[in-house]
Amino acid sequence: MIKDIREQFNAAFTKEKYDAYMQKIEALHPGSLDFRNAETPVFIPADFTAKMLGACEDIIDVLVDARFNKMTERGIPENVKVPGETAHPEFLVFDFGICEDGNGGYEPQLIEMQGFPTLFAFQVFHSALTAEYANLPADFSAYLNGYDKDSYTSLLKEIIVGDMNPENVILLEIFPEKQKTRIDFYCTEQLLGIKMVCLTKLIAEGNKLFYMNNGIKTPVKRIYNRLIFDDLQKQEGLGQVVDLTKPYDVEWVPHPNWFYRISKFTLPFINNQYVPQTYFLNELKQMPTDLENYVLKPLFSFAGMGVVIDVTLADLEAVKDPENWILQKKVKYADVIKTPDGPAKAEIRLFFFWKKGWDRPKAVHNLARLSKGKMIGTRYNKDKEWVGGSVAFFEKG
Repeated sequence: MIKDIREQFNAAFTKEKYDAYMQKIEALHPGSLDFRNAETPVFIPADFTAKMLGACEDIIDVLVDARFNKMTERGIPENVKVPGETAHPEFLVFDFGICEDGNGGYEPQLIEMQGFPTLFAFQVFHSALTAEYANLPADFSAYLNGYDKDSYTSLLKEIIVGDMNPENVILLEIFPEKQKTRIDFYCTEQLLGIKMVCLTKLIAEGNKLFYMNNGIKTPVKRIYNRLIFDDLQKQEGLGQVVDLTKPYDVEWVPHPNWFYRISKFTLPFINNQYVPQTYFLNELKQMPTDLENYVLKPLFSFAGMGVVIDVTLADLEAVKDPENWILQKKVKYADVIKTPDGPAKAEIRLFFFWKKGWDRPKAVHNLARLSKGKMIGTRYNKDKEWVGGSVAFFEKG
């Protein structure tokens, strides 16, 4: 996006440098990197960053509105509703595509948002290694709002562990050692001193939860939740596991209900030029005549499954539960990243943290994803190079 920096990076690129960089990433936790890491970071000019952050503030205005919980109550499926919901989520992420603005330039367009964590710990190490690899200019940073590695890590630890003994705080996931994002779980253990625990290993006694920590039954007082309930329901052969929809004497960070409240379900309530027009399918009074310019998405799905990109009237008529689907205006990703074998598209995921006592969450860090396929994601980028996980470096204003 910044021509001279892009040209400098590409001119200096060699396969040998990339391989050495990848060896350092792999060495963080050998055998745990299970997604492709792109050859390049993304360099973001200050005005583009300001547009993304401005859109986020408009979205946050909706989230902090006193009516928000009532507006989004239907977004939480009854069979996964968990008691003890917190006043707000500690973590939010906003995904922006770098898109064409129709005037020969670029603009951000919100693709999705979640009241859920992402690769918060891995990006601490990843962004540092990538900055070194990219010979990053001094006036760029992967962090936002003045945060750096130390202050970001301190804030992450304060939110997740706080004043608790780390042994009473767990990262909860289903079969964490098998997840594609497991490198982040290992980095979380390393940064915060907490253990990752599989749901199948969680022990319930009355309203208390425990896990075995080096052979010792240890109380769980706070859960750093990485468990996606939608995904859990697709798992086979789980056996008997703790029913987390029952009330337990435990704190959630973030509470599972926020995964549903702040999601695709929230998009129809947002009005901002960088948020595509989105409608609940059951509330559309008249179908658009230009359906080719829309995408059909199920509200309750995981990792983009069920999305219809090339929408037809027959697709809409086939929907049996229109209240659980949204119709969203398509965005046109820009071929923005120049690479040796054709341009790549890019998506920026902004991390927002919401510490207890703050009126609003703050932007702190990010990750990026590069694609040459029809959509962002591994399954659309097989056998391609200069695609995959990355990081954005923001020009300091």
